Amino acid sequence: MLSLQHISKFYQVGGTRNFVINDISLEVEAGEFISIMGPSGSGKSTLLNIIGMLDEPSSGYHYFAGETVHQLKDKQRSALYKKYIGFVFQAYHLIDELTVYENIETPLIYQDFKSTERKAMVADMLDRFQIVGKKDLFPAQLSGGQQQLVGIARALIAGPKLLLADEPTGNLNSKQGEEIMQLFKKLNKEDGVTIIQVTHSEKNAEYGSRIINLLDGRIESSKQL
Repeated sequence: MLSLQHISKFYQVGGTRNFVINDISLEVEAGEFISIMGPSGSGKSTLLNIIGMLDEPSSGYHYFAGETVHQLKDKQRSALYKKYIGFVFQAYHLIDELTVYENIETPLIYQDFKSTERKAMVADMLDRFQIVGKKDLFPAQLSGGQQQLVGIARALIAGPKLLLADEPTGNLNSKQGEEIMQLFKKLNKEDGVTIIQVTHSEKNAEYGSRIINLLDGRIESSKQL
């Protein structure tokens, strides 16, 4: 599904290259659930953003869903992202001025789904995440756990093959965090969604089928669970 070969990301400061990611190679099969761990500054979020095409590497080769990503133009990359990838953020990234319903619907508007299709798909997500009663509320009226559920519903609405999650439980209490991780496990096992999460939590990491540890922008270890 995904292949990174010798990916680096660096910033030129004077005559020196400061590496955030340094020569990472990684293969991800469809249906895997991968946890990326490492101390702050080890390059976890940068790696996730490169995988999700929100950031570009300075060098290396990126293949995804049969496409040569490093050779695509911005518009082509954006189309690939919209078709295959859902992103869940620690800070939720919901749009404050939109209701729960409208936030979940947003990705579909950019993909030219008809109005009747959008209604049915949003209704299905609201039902699935048991937030039908919250559909007319705004993000500020929700708890952190509810906001994260809306964020996940929005990420899943268009049926992505790959779900990327950056510290998805970072702003939640332990009970809410556990519920989110159980949900991810179910999505992976029952729906076959490939998941790559960045986490500081060893407990959350163990929901995955493989743990990759980063240190100073390099893969220090990779362990199957």
